[in-house]
Amino acid sequence: MAWRSQSCKRPSYPTAIWSMTYHLVYADATAKELLRAAYQVRQRAYAPYSNFKVGAAFRAKENSREIFTGCNVENAAFTPTSCAERTAITKAVSEGYRQFSSGAVVAYKPDVFISPCGVCRQFIREFAGSTDIPIYIAQANDAQSQQEQQEEPFNSDDPILCTSIFNLLPHSFHTY
Repeated sequence: MAWRSQSCKRPSYPTAIWSMTYHLVYADATAKELLRAAYQVRQRAYAPYSNFKVGAAFRAKENSREIFTGCNVENAAFTPTSCAERTAITKAVSEGYRQFSSGAVVAYKPDVFISPCGVCRQFIREFAGSTDIPIYIAQANDAQSQQEQQEEPFNSDDPILCTSIFNLLPHSFHTY
């Protein structure tokens, strides 16, 4: 019976970053840069079926200057649709990067933050290892003109959700 108590021991999980909501004015330069990059790439989303555009950006850990972006690309068969987060990370992996220091997701739905879907959460978690990755989530401001969006896509009082992959996917599947 001793083996049962050993196999049922609660595994230790890495410490997660706290989740909090604050205004863009309080965000650091990294968060702002990632959110702007995610916003810009969101404009290129191919979403003819849902009209729901999403942009994502991830900063590579190996080179803190390198940001990889992705947008959602829909398909009539739905299953082959690629989410923005997976597109960004796949681009990074194809360029030789496999660790990330932070990420951002931008979409729009009134009064709600749009976080990564379950598949994307597991995909991000795959590259987190034992280190949590902060994820900044903001709403796109679709009411702005194209000119305003190019200059500054967010207002200083826009809310930002700062969470992390360990908060979004607690007790996740991993092989280590």
